[in-house]
Amino acid sequence: MMKNWKPLLTLICLTWFIFGVFTFSKIGYQYVGKSYFQSENFQHELDNFLAEIGPLALNIPTAEELKSKITVSQNEIEEHRNYYGSLGTQIENIKSQYESRIQEAADNNANDLKTKLENERDAKIKDITKNFEDDEYVRKKIVAQKGALIDKYIKSVKDEAKDFAKNYNYFSYELTNENGEIYRSGNITDSNVYKKTYIQHPLRTGSISNNSSNLLYGSDVYIESDLLNEMTDYTGTITISKKAAQSAAIMGGYDQFKRNQYMFFMIWISSLIAAFFAWKGRKELLPTIGALKEKESLAKFRIDIQIVIVFITGCIYWFSSYAAFEAIEYMYQYNYVRFLIDFAFKALILIIIGVAFFVQVIWLYGRVNTVEKLSEHARDSYLWGIGESMTDLFLNRSIALNSIVMVAAAFFGGGSFVASVITGGGFPVIVFGICGIVGIPAMVVFLSKMGYLNRIMKDTKDMAEGRLNRDVKVKGKSPLAAHAENLNHLREGVRTSMHEQAKSERLKTELITNVSHDLRTPLTSIITYTDLLKNPDITEEERKQYIHILDKKSDRLKVLIEDLFEVSKMASGNIELHRSRVDVTQLVQQAVGEHEEDLSQARLDLRMTMPNEPIYAYVDGQKWWRLIDNLIVNVLKYALEGTRVYVTLKRTANGDAEFTVKNVAKYEISENADELFERFKRADASRHTEGSGLGLAIAQSIVDLHGARMSIEVDGDLFKVIVRIPAV
Repeated sequence: MMKNWKPLLTLICLTWFIFGVFTFSKIGYQYVGKSYFQSENFQHELDNFLAEIGPLALNIPTAEELKSKITVSQNEIEEHRNYYGSLGTQIENIKSQYESRIQEAADNNANDLKTKLENERDAKIKDITKNFEDDEYVRKKIVAQKGALIDKYIKSVKDEAKDFAKNYNYFSYELTNENGEIYRSGNITDSNVYKKTYIQHPLRTGSISNNSSNLLYGSDVYIESDLLNEMTDYTGTITISKKAAQSAAIMGGYDQFKRNQYMFFMIWISSLIAAFFAWKGRKELLPTIGALKEKESLAKFRIDIQIVIVFITGCIYWFSSYAAFEAIEYMYQYNYVRFLIDFAFKALILIIIGVAFFVQVIWLYGRVNTVEKLSEHARDSYLWGIGESMTDLFLNRSIALNSIVMVAAAFFGGGSFVASVITGGGFPVIVFGICGIVGIPAMVVFLSKMGYLNRIMKDTKDMAEGRLNRDVKVKGKSPLAAHAENLNHLREGVRTSMHEQAKSERLKTELITNVSHDLRTPLTSIITYTDLLKNPDITEEERKQYIHILDKKSDRLKVLIEDLFEVSKMASGNIELHRSRVDVTQLVQQAVGEHEEDLSQARLDLRMTMPNEPIYAYVDGQKWWRLIDNLIVNVLKYALEGTRVYVTLKRTANGDAEFTVKNVAKYEISENADELFERFKRADASRHTEGSGLGLAIAQSIVDLHGARMSIEVDGDLFKVIVRIPAV
């Protein structure tokens, strides 16, 4: 039982080790070999104290000191003078401001009010006029404005200094400036928890507070705080006594730091122990994960889906680690019981998610740990299929372009509509105008294309169900129209294939019948005459006659079997040709010459037309002789007595040697003359003539082996065979 838990314990140890590494990488530098007074929190507190101790405690400036540093540039004078426009513009503005009010006082006979308003107007005009006449007059006004800003700053600094003294009362210091003036606060000789001495590197601080300096920029005129800021160096000591620390809020941070430090050290030490046990248990872990991935239900996951699941689980694992880390980092917000419950819960979630994550990682590694496995799973992934589909989109550039345009239009239309709703104004009118001009026609065209596609799909379904009597309608020159045309070609091909299949089945039946008939006829005779020979009462003359018939029928059966084997070997290509440069003219003359006597006895008038010069071709002379011989024998069997037979050889215009045999058939020939090439097919349907019915089939096989061409033409009773082979 315990053995079954080893892989799980190994994963738990691995998860805890990774959590330890995570926390150490994140904040290890803050706690290892550090005290609270080296922590970031205390350094931030100290930086704030040192930044404000100068302007709020050591070298607080007076208003007179700052005012003495005020300067006014000529640019400031010009800017103040022309702030409301030129002299004429400002005078006209003043007059227009008082004109209606003075007229109203005159209309009401309020002479005192009228006089008062006129005096105010004239005084302002006089002041404006003097601004443009006297730079010193303007400078004094600017100095007065800046002095008022400094007074506000000094008041703010005094209030801020009180808060500073109250908030940082746990700091003690004894500092001496460059003039030898000593500044003390508290007692630096008391037992302390923090001490810093500035001797070789003096404390440098300014006289302008960062917090209150923004007041100097809050008016029409402003004072550059850097011009007023006076930097001073101090040497001496800054301390925090134990007594002051215990009574100050700083100790809360100190205690929190120590608690965090102890907690993280425990986590890091335990994670190292967990790493040791995880390493020890790795041998039991891998076979268990291997058995897991062999399960059929899990093996169905494609690799990209598994990667997504691993990624999501990894993200949840990272967030769980961060949540557990924060539970420790900020545990000062809770009491200990609440902290332990919170941390235990988050640690449990972390372990569960971590175990799930590492199981999937190890499983994933087992599936792709070789290049072959990775390649196999990659090709089986959904992304690979999507990529192939996207690639297939560009097999037809027209469809790809139309698809991209339609998708872009959809995105543009949707985005524009949302933007028009958000923006408002005249923008929606423009959007709807564009949609009306472009979008609606595009939508109509798209829907029309989809309707045509549905029609093609319907006709394709009919075609798949065997209804081949109707063409798919071809509309226009679009890719869909081209597809419809291809479907029509496919329909014709299917119909032709079905016709050829029916023809093949018919010819196969005839072949079996003919083979059976042609082989059974001589075999029956052999059996019959063999039985007759067994009779002891037959005469010697009868015996000789029976043996002669047996010999004849045996030769007939031998010829049939040899021809059948030969045509089968030729049809399968399992025969070797011995090509050479042969004079086809001489070969035809010799082959035909051997049958001149037979032709004469069959009352056939031979007419040969041969060229005067030799015609050469690369052929197997023996096989080509057999070809010519079969065609002449075919004439002997099926030509009508008393007719002419024409044998012609010539060189065609395109350089072929063309051999032609023409005769008048004694039997009626089917319109489908190509069937005569089939094995055991005869023009004599009653099969009364001698022969195997393989003559033309053998001839066709010889022609095919040589890469030549052979055709049959029938015109009534006129039978014509044409053989063409490239001449050299």
